[in-house]
Amino acid sequence: MVQAAKTRTELKVAPRAVLGKKVKVLRRQGVTPANIYGSHVESQSIQVSTEELRHVLKTAGRNDIVYLRLDGDEPRPTFVRDVQQNPVTDAILHVDFLQISLREKVKADVPLHLVGMAPAVDTYQGILMHGLDHVTVEALPTEVPSFIEVDVTTLAEINQALHVSDVPVPEGVTMLTDLEQVIAKVAPPAVEPEPEVEEEEEAVEGEAPEEGAEEAPAEGAPEPAESESE
Repeated sequence: MVQAAKTRTELKVAPRAVLGKKVKVLRRQGVTPANIYGSHVESQSIQVSTEELRHVLKTAGRNDIVYLRLDGDEPRPTFVRDVQQNPVTDAILHVDFLQISLREKVKADVPLHLVGMAPAVDTYQGILMHGLDHVTVEALPTEVPSFIEVDVTTLAEINQALHVSDVPVPEGVTMLTDLEQVIAKVAPPAVEPEPEVEEEEEAVEGEAPEEGAEEAPAEGAPEPAESESE
């Protein structure tokens, strides 16, 4: 169970004067409108090269710090927090950057990546069930893991499980997710139900009555009159 190594990512941005629906012009020019916001900074409209932005989004995870260079100022540490895309073409429409302080702890959701093969799946044909796909931690921005790998090779028996408490976190990182929550568990193999046997009908439609049995009169027919004795 390890965390990914972090690399420094920088992105050059510029102030943006074009607002509202007019930003369509920027997109046609290969520029994406964006905003910078944060608890200690005033929200600011910016713009960034779409090509450079795409490259950063492919290489930097949600918890990786992106340093924005704006007008030659000192690089601003940020997290990418909201990426709006066209639902049909996937074209990037707008991006929000959250400016952070490197000296203040942040809360972040860290993805969990299951690795390895659970022996109980191969030995007993068990089914590996996923309980959580992320955990929430608190740490300095530079210490937040990009993701955490969870080794499932210890799951050797049916109904055996890995909990959040089984995930060791790096020094300086505090786990906020309930430690009893299940991350992965091997469930018993699915059992196919046996086909139900239909009971034989007591009487077959159209079957002749038994010998000696009186035949019931047809519906609506008059009953035969009883003979009178002389």
